[in-house]
Formats: sequence, structure tokens, C-alpha cells
Amino acid sequence: MKKKIIHFLSLLLPRTFTKLAYDQLTNPQVHKLRDHEVATLNKAETAEINFKSFKIKTYRWKGEGDRVLLIHGWEGQAGNFSDLIEKLIIEGYDIHAFDAPSHGLSSRGKTSLFDFTDLTSERLKNIQPKKLISHSFGGVAATYSLLNLPELVIEKYVLVTTPDKLSDRINDISNRVGIANNVRKKLIHKVEIEANQKIDVLNVSEFVKEISVEQALILHDINDKVIPFAQSKNVNDNWKVSSLIEIKNTGHFRILRTESVLIQIIDFLK
Repeated sequence: MKKKIIHFLSLLLPRTFTKLAYDQLTNPQVHKLRDHEVATLNKAETAEINFKSFKIKTYRWKGEGDRVLLIHGWEGQAGNFSDLIEKLIIEGYDIHAFDAPSHGLSSRGKTSLFDFTDLTSERLKNIQPKKLISHSFGGVAATYSLLNLPELVIEKYVLVTTPDKLSDRINDISNRVGIANNVRKKLIHKVEIEANQKIDVLNVSEFVKEISVEQALILHDINDKVIPFAQSKNVNDNWKVSSLIEIKNTGHFRILRTESVLIQIIDFLK
């Protein structure tokens, strides 16, 4: 009922509801970490770096092995990888992660999907990882960044669920708020003006055709209610070096804490 009321009101007040949806898109929610996730972060060497108007929290768990960069999803944070990080530590990897602008322990402020992507590009250039792991929207940020860093070769890349089209994120916000289709179009136009970029060309299934990745693995729960499985399937269908594993009974977030999934990731990285 609430969504129907919002939909009706958005028809009457399109500017107001465009602003409401835009605020949802540029002010990510910060979710509290579990105790064991905090404990893992406390094992890291931490630093703060300046990025645009933000203070970005970075993490490193030093190891003698290959450098691995972890990229969390929208409204996620580095601590979401804690179960995987503990296994990577045992394997001796040199592990790097960060909290995106207005995410986790990084400073707060109005941000955008493009800020997230720009920071990802900067971290990739600075860290030069051999291996890469992303969750959810982190896959969009990583593949778009790699497209613009053709000299950087990733030996192995794991995508734990991935959207395909950036426009799907806009549609998700629109559906969550319950706004009408004309307001959704105004929202997309506003985002495109801000980014000086057309949304409909930002598709992971196109990026992966040109990025320098030697081998990739995509894992996605077939009943994921946040990102449909079909999006990962389309990415996989367009990526010559990838394989796709169907996961069951984990959903979008618990997949990062599921033992059988973590074992498959570690085996692939080896």
C-alpha cells in the first residue's frame, strides 16, 4: 500500500520524488558489522588516504604471497569479507581492501556510483594486484576500472555475484522507493548529467570483452533477491575466460559467509 501511495504522489510531484530517489542513491546506508568482522579488521594494518573530499579507510593483512584486492559492494564494506580474509591469511596472500566513500569507516558525505568506481581505479593502479575479488556492485567498479587500465593484467578474478547493467542499480532504487516511471527517467537524466556519461553504455557484459584478465570465476545464488542470477549469466556468456557456478540457499549477502563458497574461491585462486 505504501508503495502505491508513493507511486501516486510521484506522479503529482515528480521533482520532489526525483530528489528523494537521488538522495537514496547518493547516501548509502552503513550497516553495523558483526563482532567477528570487526575482529578481522582489527588484525589489519590500517591507513587513511585522501580521495576527493573523503578520508578513505584502507586495510592490509601482510603476507608473502600474491597481492589480492577485495572490492565490496554498494552499501557494503571491507569487513563483509572477513570470513574469506581469514582463509586468505592462512594461505599467505598479501591482502588489501578499502571502504568506499561514505561506506564503512571512511568519512561520510554525498557520494555516487562514479566516486566508488574512481576510487577503485585508483586503488588498482596503486596496489597492482595479481588477484581480485569483488562482491555485487564491486564487480561494476572493478571491470569498468580495468577497462581503463589495459596495462594491468589480473591473473585470477572472482566475482561473488555481479550486476550487469549500471541502469539496474537505478531501477532498484526506483523500485525500492516506489516512484513512477517518468520520475525514474528524470533520475537517470540527473545522474547522467552529473557523471557526463550515458548510463546505458555502462554494462559489465561489455567491459569484460576487453579487460586483461587471464581467468575469472563468477559465483551467484540462483535465488538472489537483490541481483537476479540472469545478470551474472549474461556476463559469463560474454566473457571467454570466465566460468559460472550456481550457488543455492545463501542469498545475496550470506554467500560471503558460506563455507562451501569460500572453499571454492580459495581453490580457484590456487
